Amino acid sequence: MTATKTRYTFKERLVTGWIWWCLGGAIALGDFATKQLVRMTMPQGDQIPLTGFFNLVHASNAGAAFSILAGAGGWQRYFFTVIAVVISAWLVWMLSSALTRIEALAYSLVLGGAIGNAADRIMYGVVTDFLDFHWRNWHWPAFNLADVAICVGALALITAAFLGTAGRAEPEHMNDSP
Repeated sequence: MTATKTRYTFKERLVTGWIWWCLGGAIALGDFATKQLVRMTMPQGDQIPLTGFFNLVHASNAGAAFSILAGAGGWQRYFFTVIAVVISAWLVWMLSSALTRIEALAYSLVLGGAIGNAADRIMYGVVTDFLDFHWRNWHWPAFNLADVAICVGALALITAAFLGTAGRAEPEHMNDSP
């Protein structure tokens, strides 16, 4: 008897990866909910000190990470939205490919974060940031849960690259033919 591996179809990969789709969706929804809570309860520019190194703030970012291009005149809203949509489409494709668990986790995190920030940009024209870490008078740029997910996902992708193909998921379906 010989064992042959059955290749997953695109549809099968979409269905079997439901946990990763749910994770990405949960990140996008959690990001939206926390930003909405900040928008509804804190005036723009307000800050609530929680510790000696962490504040909750209500900040708007018209640019990208670290407010890159924030003062560019408005065109960046559409530019970053298009980039987020293109990256999200690519991540959907990558997430539906045969992956290791760490790759699937990484793509889910980045996808959820990209959707969260893109939704904010589409609905409000800016991204709401609210997490502010600081040391004395030095403040790290404010960020949100989508940003955390994107950064952790990127770190997971770097880790996956260092691990190489070791541990790559193999199709579970084996077809034994006489």
